[in-house]
Amino acid sequence: MSKSKLPVLEIFGPTFQGEGMVIGQKTMFVRTAGCDYSCSWCDSAFTWDGSAKEDIRMLTPEEVVDELDQCAPDNYQHVTISGGNPALLASVGPLCAILRDRGIKTALETQGSRWQDWFLNIDDLTISPKPPSSLMKPSLSMLDDIVEKLRNGGRLQHTSLKVVVFNEEDFQFAKSIHHRYPDLAFYLQTGNEDTGESQETGRLVEKLLDRYHQLVERTMEDNEMTAVHVLPQLHTLVWGNQRGV
Repeated sequence: MSKSKLPVLEIFGPTFQGEGMVIGQKTMFVRTAGCDYSCSWCDSAFTWDGSAKEDIRMLTPEEVVDELDQCAPDNYQHVTISGGNPALLASVGPLCAILRDRGIKTALETQGSRWQDWFLNIDDLTISPKPPSSLMKPSLSMLDDIVEKLRNGGRLQHTSLKVVVFNEEDFQFAKSIHHRYPDLAFYLQTGNEDTGESQETGRLVEKLLDRYHQLVERTMEDNEMTAVHVLPQLHTLVWGNQRGV
């Protein structure tokens, strides 16, 4: 794979960010292929399971920006780079540099399994270590290293932690992560295990709002979880599990 190109599955927008530290932010999306995890409830498994391999296009950073401009001419100032795990790709760095030179901010979410020097240039960096329900085991030593590099680079104010919660075990994992990095903004988010596009939106929204209510109640009663934000998965409340929005 060429280091100068990105394996791109989707470029779309403008839309809004439905998760994490910039929830509600108007943004464009660039979704890359490839991930080093295979979470049990992944809502974008097509990025790594081979089902969309025919849709992957190898694009230079300049070509990505050209497509963003075609999608939303003069109608965006923020780009979210998503996956999969875009932190696997060195070529995200040059893309971010081009956008920064144009005054366009960038956001990125990664599970914290890989460091890239270009993390220091991301405006809104979300690190989302995966909880037990994912059936993945995050490396806390790697997470420590990433947070320390961000701290040394003066980037903690541009960084947040987010943990998806499906059950009590996940909640306890989230609490341990929050305690481990108390100086980082911390977000809890409800999980969505019904990720098929055929899921009826009204029924899905009702279920997700119920999950959100439960997570809010659980968090409010815990006196060790005070400096936290509790979020729904906002885009699913608007569009369900539809792709490309």
